[in-house]
Amino acid sequence: MNQPSTDAGNGGDVDSKLDSLISRIQSLSESGEERPKQQPRPAAGAQPSRVQSPPPQGQQGPPQQGPPQQGPPQQGPPQQGPPRQGPPQQGPPRQRPAQQGPPRQGPPQQGPPRQRPPQQGPPRPAPTKPAPASENAEEPLDPSQARPLAPAHQLKHALGFKPTRDEPWRPAEPEDLDEAGINESILEAIVYRYLLSVGEAEGRRIADQVKLSFRMIEPLMTRLKMEQNVAYKNATATNDYVYMLTETGRNIARAHNSDCTYYGACPVPLRDYIASVKVQTIEGQYPKKSDLLKAFSGLLINPRMLEKLGPAVASGRGMFLYGYPGNGKTSIAERVTGAFGQYVWIPSAIDIDGDVMRVFDPMTHQLAMPDSGTGIIDIGGFDKRWMRIERPTIVAGGELTMEMLEVQCNSESNISEAPLQLKSNCGTLVIDDFGRQKMRVDELLNRWIIPLEKRFDFLNMASGKKIQVPFDQLVVFSTNLEPKDLVDGAFLRRIPYKIEAENPPEEDFRKLFEIMCKVVKIPYRPEPIDYLIRTHYKPVDRPMRMCQPRDLLLQVKNYCLYNDIEIELKEEYFDFACENYFSVM
Repeated sequence: MNQPSTDAGNGGDVDSKLDSLISRIQSLSESGEERPKQQPRPAAGAQPSRVQSPPPQGQQGPPQQGPPQQGPPQQGPPQQGPPRQGPPQQGPPRQRPAQQGPPRQGPPQQGPPRQRPPQQGPPRPAPTKPAPASENAEEPLDPSQARPLAPAHQLKHALGFKPTRDEPWRPAEPEDLDEAGINESILEAIVYRYLLSVGEAEGRRIADQVKLSFRMIEPLMTRLKMEQNVAYKNATATNDYVYMLTETGRNIARAHNSDCTYYGACPVPLRDYIASVKVQTIEGQYPKKSDLLKAFSGLLINPRMLEKLGPAVASGRGMFLYGYPGNGKTSIAERVTGAFGQYVWIPSAIDIDGDVMRVFDPMTHQLAMPDSGTGIIDIGGFDKRWMRIERPTIVAGGELTMEMLEVQCNSESNISEAPLQLKSNCGTLVIDDFGRQKMRVDELLNRWIIPLEKRFDFLNMASGKKIQVPFDQLVVFSTNLEPKDLVDGAFLRRIPYKIEAENPPEEDFRKLFEIMCKVVKIPYRPEPIDYLIRTHYKPVDRPMRMCQPRDLLLQVKNYCLYNDIEIELKEEYFDFACENYFSVM
């Protein structure tokens, strides 16, 4: 017999003897019972990896029926079932059923643990299991199951609304809190504060306070009732309840009130406000000459100046209006907004990660809500948290300070107020009497030099958050001084249009008297106007201003009313008016 291979070691002889002994015991216990035959593995091209002893003589003949052959021990486990042609199997013995009979004798198995040897010859392909699409990076996804990239946040139009130039968007009424982007915790806190303030309220009155439909807040009120934080005081004829706080609810409401006292309309998410500004922006509207003539109706503007104003307004950027006082710079700036359409929608308040910032300001915004119907059922079809206003025109004069350009937070109520530039989005912001503000000119220029170019601004909240908001308005700097004497070239570059409001020629000056006589309701006669110019203007070389016809006619009217005489134009009346009006000029 050949010696066992060196890499098997002495452990190979011991294992072979133990395998032979196990085979003998099993053959005796099974009493000739035939075992299930095991399918032989394909051995095409297999080569033995070790030099082994030649098999015994008894295994060279034809296959035998019955239990495995019991002959001299051989290297490796004995064959089970009919022997296959080719080299004998190598490696550890296969797992066998539990032994029946006497326990196994001999020492425990020595040497390395037996494992199934690697397949010899050509590798057999392993059964493949289809991998999930998300785990298999090599296979392309099914186009029908692929998810498209999330689109940019878009706002819905109200049902049945058709956008126009005067009203490009109207907010759709949300179906639920998720669609409205409402944080239920904020809504709950507002309801607590409101009930703490009024004592008791019907469900629909609460819904009207937070500017939501009753079906959206009904689940919240039901939950607060189940938690015994609110109670039903009584029922109403409209199948509603009157809610009031319990003692536990009042304690919760006081805790909410100490954080913030706001209990107005439910705030709108900041992302919705940013999207609304993009829909209603003045940039890209490019008003035409007819739009400007409509906006400036009632004002007498020199055609030459109108040609300069047109491109400046259509750009939607900033411009300087400079010139002598009284030539209509402020009047022109206030009328510019009308060239961009009539209405915009702004939220009553904005939710910024739990901080509330009010946007709607009745002092600067002109409310113009559409008709939402009357009665119990609201047929408006729009989101009541938004307010429709006339496109804003905000004028800030000498009272402008740096604090007015930042978020102002009331330390007692913990409610933030939007700055002027955010309130004027989608409209016009007029800085009147530029250079005469309480703040220094360079402070204002440094604050706005980047927003004027990038069209967005950064605001600091009282909680420490910094947010990015649109800077989308036509900024008009109106000044009586030369722009080059106020600012440097870097700032002037960001204000692309500089337009001078010149003194009117005599022809326009006379035309203004004719227009203003209709306004102040004084019968027009050209003879007193000729006397005025001939006596009080040309001899002293007095410059004519756009505001003077209105001011002088008002003086004439007031003189007649005081003396209880007929209101008319006379030379002596103009003498009196000029003596008062030009006394220190």
